[in-house]
Amino acid sequence: MPLNSYIRVLHASPDAPPVDVYANDMLIAQNLAFNDYTNYLSVPPGNYIVEVFPTGEKVTPVVYSNLTIPTGSAFTIAAIGNLENIGLYPIPEEYTPPQNGKYSYVRFVHLSPNAPPVDIALPNGTQLFEDVEYEEYTNYMRVNPATYTFEVKPTGSNDIVLSVPDVTLEAGKIYTAYATGLVDGEPPLGALLTIDNQYK
Repeated sequence: MPLNSYIRVLHASPDAPPVDVYANDMLIAQNLAFNDYTNYLSVPPGNYIVEVFPTGEKVTPVVYSNLTIPTGSAFTIAAIGNLENIGLYPIPEEYTPPQNGKYSYVRFVHLSPNAPPVDIALPNGTQLFEDVEYEEYTNYMRVNPATYTFEVKPTGSNDIVLSVPDVTLEAGKIYTAYATGLVDGEPPLGALLTIDNQYK
């Protein structure tokens, strides 16, 4: 028996309406609005045709994509970009929990289509991630469990374009912080924090 894999779907296209998502004609996300994401779905590894439709429609997909899910893997499948060039971005995740449960793990994914490359720092100036461009994701960083404020700055600048306060990271958990939305637009630039290793 091959190991099953896990996928979830994230809606990160700022101007797209709520959507229904199908994988090989099976409904895997229904009425998913911007910044919403599904629970993990256990799926057999293999090839999938993924189609994204405006909620309630199933005639002409706004996204039609082929996706390969390897054995024993986990992905967040993000719908990204503005509606006119919307696409799917499969983001691989840590499949097994960390061995040392006394730390937290966090990474950053840049999904704001009109934001420049950014650095992520703490208020004391400690740099966590540097020069992350749109459609890039970082490695996971091990940190002490605590409540943090993350500051997002254009790379090389001290200007704070987004402050994310009161981010509580618990021991033994793996997190992703997504930048979503638009700079100087609607919906505005914001952050979404997910837990990545809760498959059951």
